[in-house]
Amino acid sequence: MAETTNTTTISGKTSVAEGITNHFKPTLGLLDGTMIVAGSMIGSGIFIVSADITRNVGSAGWLILVWALTGFMTLTAAVSYGELSGMYPKAGGQYVYLKEAYNPLTGFLYGWSFFAVIQTGTIAAVGVAFTKFAGYFFHSLELNDPQNIVVSLGSLHIYNAHLVSIVLIVFLTFVNTLGVKTGKWIQTIFTVTKLLSLFGLIVFGFFLGAQKGVWHANWADAWNMHRLVPAGSGGDLLSSPIVGLAVVGAVAAAMTGSIFSSDAWNNVTFIAGEMKNPKRNIGLSLFFGTLIVTVIYVSANLMYLSVMPLNHIATAPQDRVAVAAANVIFGNAGTYVIAVMIMISTFGCNNGLILAGARVYYTMAKDGLFFKQAGVLNKAAVPGWSLWAQCIVASALCLSGKYGDLLDMISFVAVFFYALTVLGIFILRKKQPGVERPYKAFGYPLLPIVYIVLALVFCIALIIQKPTYAIWGAIIVLLGIPLYYIAVSRRKVE
Repeated sequence: MAETTNTTTISGKTSVAEGITNHFKPTLGLLDGTMIVAGSMIGSGIFIVSADITRNVGSAGWLILVWALTGFMTLTAAVSYGELSGMYPKAGGQYVYLKEAYNPLTGFLYGWSFFAVIQTGTIAAVGVAFTKFAGYFFHSLELNDPQNIVVSLGSLHIYNAHLVSIVLIVFLTFVNTLGVKTGKWIQTIFTVTKLLSLFGLIVFGFFLGAQKGVWHANWADAWNMHRLVPAGSGGDLLSSPIVGLAVVGAVAAAMTGSIFSSDAWNNVTFIAGEMKNPKRNIGLSLFFGTLIVTVIYVSANLMYLSVMPLNHIATAPQDRVAVAAANVIFGNAGTYVIAVMIMISTFGCNNGLILAGARVYYTMAKDGLFFKQAGVLNKAAVPGWSLWAQCIVASALCLSGKYGDLLDMISFVAVFFYALTVLGIFILRKKQPGVERPYKAFGYPLLPIVYIVLALVFCIALIIQKPTYAIWGAIIVLLGIPLYYIAVSRRKVE
């Protein structure tokens, strides 16, 4: 806490005159960390993306396999990050790991991509998802209704929903500038609520909405991979001359949705400076949080398959699979049940994203690689300037209307950096063998190698399947190279 005098202490730890402090307060425990992991992962994806996955793979077995494979990759990466979090228990997380394993440039490229698209793009998309489902209750928030356009600038249309999304982001940013305790209570309350809501939906689905005929029909030809489109089957992929390539490509395209839905699990590593006993609690938070979400995601998709025919999942109106399932389970009220659930889910998700993301920019600024103001903590011991900078970029992405395209890039960029970070474990064991490792990567070296291979196959397949988004994602990363050298030259001058 700051002293109650008007002078700055000799140690420089606090300055009441400036209303700032330069050290984080370790106030978060294991439960808080687990809630940040789970809460940041669960947004709107699990309610929506199964439609696109089903269209890509066309069968129940492959649908579940895509979610299970995503869960396996997420869990493997999470337990691997446990070793890194124990070695470097400080703010910045993945940025720090990449910097230590490779060099400052690699760390900067991740931090730049994080600021430009990964975190801010996700915050924008989750904010728009919140208001999109609020449109069930307030018609003025419905997107694509010309009556709800506030401003039109050529082909860019700004809707009421975009403005409300920005208000949500600004509000949660303000709340998190008041201190990490305020943010943690919002995170815990909303995460527990949405976990219980999802669990309740799954249970009600199995017991009230499940239909034996539907379940058996969905699993009758569970491994016949074929694309589904609104008009029906798009052809059997296994009849392709290059079967293996076709299957890998279809799975990779399908996994863009499941990976986005499972992303942000690493957010807890960014707030290591505010965790109690971070060497222990970050690794455990990563494991418990990703495990909980993986179980829920696979269970939710099994529930979808017990409630609706596969074609209904693939052709759910506006891809709202959970809404279609809830209508079967609860009748007409199901639409509003899911709308409330998604609003709760996205609200808590964005709180976790906003809370954690600013710590990366803070650490970059401390290294002289970001705006100097980003490296200052306010009187509540949080990086206020970084929080507002993140808010501005995320708000701009809301207005751009391009957040959907950005999310397609996120999967490629995020998974590439995940693979690079896991590879860093091997490098650091040789480069820094003497550093304390209170926790070592589970299944090393086999599981980390499996993860790296799967991640690279996914990235390569995505380049083939969606080259435009993958290339633009790579361009965004590479734009960081000149920015890095500009930052280094300015640091030398200073």
